[in-house]
Amino acid sequence: MSRKTLFSKRLKTWGRGKRVLMVFAILIFVVSSLFYVTPTGSRFRTILAETAITTQSFRTWSWVFVGGTERDRMIKELFEVNDKNAAEEQKLPEEPFIHKEMTQLTKIEDISGDGWVGKKIYIYDPKAIRVVVPQKQGTGETVSSMVKRTHAVAGVNAGGFVDPGGFGNGFAPIGVVMSGGEVLYNDSADTTPQHVVAFTKDGALIIGKHSVKELRQMNVTDAVSFYPRVIVNGKPLITKGNGGRGIQPRTAVGQREDGTVIFVVIDGRQKHSIGASLRDVQDLLLEEGCINAGFLDGGSSSVLVGEGGEVLTKPSSPNGKERTLPSAFLVFNNAEDVKVHNVWDGLDTIDPGGTWDPDKAWKPDGQTTKPTSTPTPKAKTTTVPTSTPKPDQTGDRSNSTKPNSTSQSPTSTPNKADIPNNNPSDPDNSDQDGVG
Repeated sequence: MSRKTLFSKRLKTWGRGKRVLMVFAILIFVVSSLFYVTPTGSRFRTILAETAITTQSFRTWSWVFVGGTERDRMIKELFEVNDKNAAEEQKLPEEPFIHKEMTQLTKIEDISGDGWVGKKIYIYDPKAIRVVVPQKQGTGETVSSMVKRTHAVAGVNAGGFVDPGGFGNGFAPIGVVMSGGEVLYNDSADTTPQHVVAFTKDGALIIGKHSVKELRQMNVTDAVSFYPRVIVNGKPLITKGNGGRGIQPRTAVGQREDGTVIFVVIDGRQKHSIGASLRDVQDLLLEEGCINAGFLDGGSSSVLVGEGGEVLTKPSSPNGKERTLPSAFLVFNNAEDVKVHNVWDGLDTIDPGGTWDPDKAWKPDGQTTKPTSTPTPKAKTTTVPTSTPKPDQTGDRSNSTKPNSTSQSPTSTPNKADIPNNNPSDPDNSDQDGVG
């Protein structure tokens, strides 16, 4: 009797459960083989690795898809590409934007693409946009709360923040925060270039790598730190591939030649919308006629809020609610009258929050449902001279200044090197999400 016949007889004696398990095992073997030996499988693994690298909850597992060596190369390349794309000098408009016969300040529309949905909001007067920060010390604030509190017309999430374990409280920004011409927070020397998304007093959108000193020289009034830049002077910067950051919820901003600003917010990590690549958003903003564009914090931070604090998109946080954040871009009918209090003024240290229990979700106030068993790492207090840093300090955030106002007294802030799982290269520093 042949082996085939013997196997056939034995198979007939198996119950339904055993047969189902065998079929399932065969399917897993076939699919996993295709996953690792075919070009399509290789491309899919790369996308999964990119997505994992820019997601706080799964970053440590990204090596499963491509191996540790390739993962490290991908992360290094992200740093290099970010700086390269920020290098080209941006041409500023020679005259302030003037909108004639403007009948409305904003317009919100639905958008969709391959596997994702979201919203876009047009702001026809760029000078109506301001950076707003939390009202109370110790925790961030949701965008809907900021909109309601300040009676804004609309708002989107803005800059990144230190986010231990992906459950930070949204109160420890990364980079610089400016509002109304005042520096509310800066974790580097004023001469150190940082990736920024900013607006000048005339409403020009600035995206690139600039120091606070340079921002002042360009008459920037409102700014946060994030990246990457994807369009400069009308030229797309992602010309091949999807941008190298996988599929995520996204928040981005672009500006047309006439000054119109377009914020894009895309849902992700959900059944109705998986998320979008950087290339997806770049191409969308190109089609809209944007000449300069870049990204804000994404992941579970991404949200668009309308008048009255109505949440118009669906955040991807574990509880489905907004995250508490350190900054937001809000739109006002009378932006020149808005006064933003420096919530970080006078603080020597900042507790970023966080939890070692990723199964726990955020409460509405941004705190975790379970206290951490290990104390949150405290900020390293470093006194910094007010003089210009030495050349070897340039670009090094290990010697950080604390939250500051326009005065330049020696101060301190949390040292990002002391914060677990905080990777400034990650666009979702909120799920860092820096992409979150």
